Order: sequence, then C-alpha cells, then structure tokens
Amino acid sequence: MLRRITDRLEFTRRLGFRLGGLLSVAILPIGLISLVQNLHLSREAERSAEIALLGRTASAAAGERALLQSALGSADALGPAVLESLDRPQICSQLLRNFVQRSGTYRHAAYIPLDGIVECTSADAADVPLDLSDTDLMREFRDSPTTAVTAMSHGPVSRQPVVVVVQPLYRDRDLIGMTALSLTQELLRSTHAMDFGTEGARILTFNNLGHVLNADVSDGGDPQALLPRDLSLVSLLGSGESTFRATANNGETRVFTVVPVVPGLVYALGSWSPKTAGIGVFQMSRFGAVLLPMALWVVSLAVAYFAVFRLVLRHITVLRGQMRRFAIGNRDAAPPVLEDAPTEIADVSQTFHNMARILIRDEEAMEQAVAEKTVLLKEVHHRVKNNLQLIASIINMQSRLIDDPDAKRVLRSVQDRVAALATIYRNLYQAEQLDAVEADRLITDIVTQLVTASQAAGRELRVETDIQPLTMLPDQAVPLTLLTTEALTNAVKYAQAPADGGVSWVRIGLTSPTPGHGLLEIVNSAGPVQDKKSAGLGSQLIEAFSMQLEGEITTGFENGAYRLSLYFKLAQASFGHGGNPRQVVLTSAARAGSRH
Repeated sequence: MLRRITDRLEFTRRLGFRLGGLLSVAILPIGLISLVQNLHLSREAERSAEIALLGRTASAAAGERALLQSALGSADALGPAVLESLDRPQICSQLLRNFVQRSGTYRHAAYIPLDGIVECTSADAADVPLDLSDTDLMREFRDSPTTAVTAMSHGPVSRQPVVVVVQPLYRDRDLIGMTALSLTQELLRSTHAMDFGTEGARILTFNNLGHVLNADVSDGGDPQALLPRDLSLVSLLGSGESTFRATANNGETRVFTVVPVVPGLVYALGSWSPKTAGIGVFQMSRFGAVLLPMALWVVSLAVAYFAVFRLVLRHITVLRGQMRRFAIGNRDAAPPVLEDAPTEIADVSQTFHNMARILIRDEEAMEQAVAEKTVLLKEVHHRVKNNLQLIASIINMQSRLIDDPDAKRVLRSVQDRVAALATIYRNLYQAEQLDAVEADRLITDIVTQLVTASQAAGRELRVETDIQPLTMLPDQAVPLTLLTTEALTNAVKYAQAPADGGVSWVRIGLTSPTPGHGLLEIVNSAGPVQDKKSAGLGSQLIEAFSMQLEGEITTGFENGAYRLSLYFKLAQASFGHGGNPRQVVLTSAARAGSRH
C-alpha cells in the first residue's frame, strides 16, 4: 500500500512541481493581500450602493413625509380650537369644515370622543352624527391613546381608502378623545418621486404597528406582493435604516430598504430589483475579487514553469537522453554539447562530452587489447589441442606395434584421456567466452568419441543421453571431463546384456537439479553375475577428480544396473545455454516504469 502511494506521488519529486510549490508559497502573501483588498473594495462599493438605495428610498418618500408631518402638526393645532367649541357641535363642525376647505389637502377632519360618536366633523350635516365606536381606529386608540397614523380601506365619510392622522386631546390632563385628519391614499401615492433609472422600483409605507398605509400598486393590486416573504413589517423596525436581500411574496428576488418617514410612527419600505439596485454587480465583483488573484496565480505559475522549462527542463531532458543512450551502448560518437543552454547546464554538457570522449577512447583501446589477448589465448588453446592430438596419435601408433593385449588396453586408456583433454581445449578455443565452458557440448563430444570407438570394435551397445545445457568454469570442466571419460570407459567396458534379454546399454545424464549445483549420472546394464567393485587406476582417478570438484560420488547396483552419480557444486551459477552473463543496468532502471 505504501509503495503504491509512493509511486503515485512520484511526480512530487519533479523540478517543475517543486518550483510551482515554492512559487505558490512565494506569491501567497501577495495573493492574500490582493484578495483582502479586493473584498474590502467590493464591500465598500456594496455599502455605497446600499446607502444610495436608502437615499433614493428616503427621497421617494419625502413628499409623503411632508404631508404626514404637516397633518400631525395640523391635528395638534386643531386641539385648542376644538376644546373651545366642544360644547357647541355646530360651531365646532363649521370650524373643521372651514379648515378642510382652506387647506385643500385633507379629505376630512373630526373630533372623535372616547365613545366613538362623532358630532364635531367637517362632514355634511346629513352625515352627523357618525358612529365610529366599533371601528379599528377606536379600538387601537383605546389600546394605545397616543399619536398615530393608520389606514382605513373604506373611509366613513369619503368611502375611499384614506390614511388617518390621530392626535390625542386632553382637558386638564384628562383624555377626552382625539382630533383626526384623513388624507387620500391616492394623494400620498402621487408624492412618491422615482428618479431616472429606477424602473421596477416600488415604495410601500407602514406604521409602527406593521399596518400598510400606502403602496405603489396599480389596478387594485395586492400590496402584500411587495413584502419580503416570511418577514413581518414589525420585525423590520428595530434595525432603523437597513438594506437586505430577500424573496418577495410574488417569488421575485429583490433588494429591500427600510427608512423612517416619521420616526416612531411611519416607515417606508423600498423594493428594488437587483439589476436596478446594482447589488448583483457587486456580488459578481466579489466573485471577481476571488477569481482575479487566482487567475494571476495560475498565470504566474504558467509563466514561471514555461521559463523554467525553456531554460532548464528542456536542456536537462536532452542531456538525460544523451546519458541514457550512452549508458546502453550508443557510443559511436561523443554526444554533442548543448550550445543554447544556460552557462551552468552548458558546462555540465561540456563535461559529459569530454568524459564520453575519453571513455570511448579508453574503451576502444581496452577492446583492442582484449581482442589481442583473446586471439593469443585462443592460439594457445589451439596449439595445446594440436599437441594433445599429436600425443594421442603417437600413442595410437605405438599401440599398433605392441602385441600384448594388456599393454594395448593401457595405451588405449591413456589415449582416451589425452583425447578428452584435447576435446576440452578444442571447446575452449572455439568458445566465444574463454572464461566459460559449455559442459553439455563437452560431454556430448566425449560420449561420441567413446561410443564410436566401441562400435568400431564390433560391439553392440545402446547409448542413451540426457544432457542439459550447463555452463561452468574451465577449472571445473577439466576434472569433470576426465571423470566422465573414466566412468564412461568403465561403463562401456562392463556393460552386459540384461538378465531378461536384449542388448547391453549405457545411460549418461548431466543435469542441474538445483540452482548452483550439477548432477552427473552414468548407468550401465549389468548381467546376472555382479562384479565386485574395481579398485584399479580408473576408480582411483574418478575418486581424485570428484575431490577436485568437491562433489559427492555414489556408486552401486540397483535393479540390474550399475549406477555412478556425482553431485557437485558449480563454482559459478549457470548462465544457461548461449546465455550472456554480462548485463548493463542503468541507474534509472531502479525506478518503476522507466523506459530507455
């Protein structure tokens, strides 16, 4: 698991990745400062837009503010005049009637006692008295006998939607009723001034109890559609002037502003589309405040990486390729020097060029010297082989001049041993590598020589071989070949027809049962009479050669056959038939996935 994670994180060791990380750390403070400044500017711009919206809302409600403040002052000023004529309802009514006619602003004026039966009013005599005892206006006044501004959807005199301004009336600290002035909602709505560029904006006024007084709706629309969803108007009073973004009851996402029209009594709620208010632009500017530093960071990394790639990585890649090709044997000429590289890399390239040129020169000299020595050594092996063959021929000529069978047999055994040595040296000078001998070819040649000589004597013999490829040092090949010669000579000599009939046979096997070990087996058929173990010169030689090989030799009869086995340790591990023990391993080959 750890190895797999390490392999996946191998890219973190690259120069480009590390440079990008260092550059990221280096420009991080600048990016953070830029981000903070941009966010601060965005917030300041958004705050300026909010203040501008508050100012536009206050400006739009300025006309209504003037009317309501004038109405509150007039209602308060009517109080003393009403008290003087309170006992004369007709004179009181005429006073209020004259006031309404002269002002031209108010729809109706009245003095309303606590019982709600109105006798002092600007209405026509036919409408007097008015019974307002069961109206919301009276109930609210009884609950809270203070100055108030409220709305009535159906005026008791005008039968139109009106806004009523109420001032409590006292006589000697005793509350006796209230003076009330009514204004039409149409008049108040006409005072809402919208500047250029405020298309789609709406103004709504409400009192301190959360009741809507007036709204910019047409065709009898519902003013509730302009209100923010899930927020009551009373909850907006405590924050004073405020701006917030919410979803209106009609489903639109809008920007709302709240400003006091008559502090403590009447407030204006502005409803603006984000596009008209400009808040959406500042929301995008916040995104830009984050995006711009990130874009600058990415561009800086890209430029830095391109510069490093152009100045460093590109030349390092070329130089690495030259080193790899040189390492795997492409040494026809020294790699060229990187001319357009920076001075430091050009110096490295020049040094590698000089080193490669020296190595190529030295390798050529060494190869020439090795070739000369190889030729000389092969010539030595060739001459030794010729001399041994000459000795074997002389022994053969001498044996022809002797009539004693025992002497002939002795000379024949000596001739076989000399021929075996000649075979070894013939394989040595024919081999491509002088430090390794193919034991399988050597043993095959020995078997062929001895079997050919046996068949020439007119003896019927079946020979079976199981010789596997095995490479060994010449120091081991010599005693192994001589031991095989002695053992095979004895096997051919003592091989007899089996007890169940048939021709005599000999089996020769050379295998490597375990890595680094060899096994030589020579088995011959035995007759019904088992000979005793021979103690002649051949047996002594076999014992001596097995000691040189540091092997373990076993002999014995089993299942009508005589078996000789030699298990020995190879001085050098087997390279396989035709194998090449020399291998070139590159340093970068230690990395998974490396290719050359």
